[in-house]
Amino acid sequence: MLSSPEASALTTDEAPATDEAPAAPPRSTGGRRHGLLLAATALLCAALMAAHARIPNGIGNLGSLFQTLLPWTALSVPVLLVLAAVCRSRLAAAAALVPAVVWVTLFGGALTDKRSGGGDLTVVSHNVDEGNTDPVGTARILADADADVLALEELSEEAARVYERELAPAYPHHAVIGGVGLWSKHPLQDVEAVPIMPWTRAIRATARTPKGPVAVYAAHLASVRVHPAAGFTTARRNEAARELAAAIRAEPSPRTVVVGDFNGTYQDRALAPVTSQLRSAQRESGDGFGFTWPAAFPMVRIDDILVKGMTPLSSWNLPATGSDHLPVAASLRL
Repeated sequence: MLSSPEASALTTDEAPATDEAPAAPPRSTGGRRHGLLLAATALLCAALMAAHARIPNGIGNLGSLFQTLLPWTALSVPVLLVLAAVCRSRLAAAAALVPAVVWVTLFGGALTDKRSGGGDLTVVSHNVDEGNTDPVGTARILADADADVLALEELSEEAARVYERELAPAYPHHAVIGGVGLWSKHPLQDVEAVPIMPWTRAIRATARTPKGPVAVYAAHLASVRVHPAAGFTTARRNEAARELAAAIRAEPSPRTVVVGDFNGTYQDRALAPVTSQLRSAQRESGDGFGFTWPAAFPMVRIDDILVKGMTPLSSWNLPATGSDHLPVAASLRL
């Protein structure tokens, strides 16, 4: 039996080793609170995505603004996951997957390539930008697309003459009214202005294609602005959309294509009077979102090709021109 000093030495200097790992420090109350807050934020993001059509427009047209930027809500998912990792919150990480699922439900189809070959009519639309300093180069890019029908918006008088000259070899038929013009390989008949605003921002014509007549509308809806005090100002654009919708509703032709700069996206409920009557070629036969503006770093698709009585087979964007918009194109089966 060891003496008391030896026992004391064993106790202090030769304590037996243990295989147990040191206990992890308990998570702070603040960490748990941050995790719960992140989880609640993730669920709120998911709810806003899912119920985007119910966000009210009463204050600054927030509903329309949110719908315009709706595809970009995907960015909330990686942000939430990073913050969840920082807080070491499994609950927050799991909750961040909920908006991911909602986003994929809304836009998963846009990520697939739905384009196919063929088609009877190729249509191109382009807001050429009044400030475009290279209309000749723009005209050549558009002519290279070899579309059957070409619609141009935001034409100045001087630029219109340039496009008329440059596009004449490929397009024997054309009509320009105000700031909107149509060029066609097929005869154009019944050309008239569509009164959507006090000045001409839309025209209609009948293209006499080998497979029968097609009503073609080219429109440039009023611009929108975002002001700190007034919010997303869309009243004039919305009124123009209602006027355009009324013209489309009264259109007797069973085959109609409506193209142009709508200054709003297909998701924006304020454009529903128009979009509810038509189908987006990009949504049905495109690859990706097809963002068109601003051309330097496209974030929204405000230029579109909408149809009824025809089948979109393919939709794509053309290369950048001197405009702040990208041109859009679609191949249609009549």
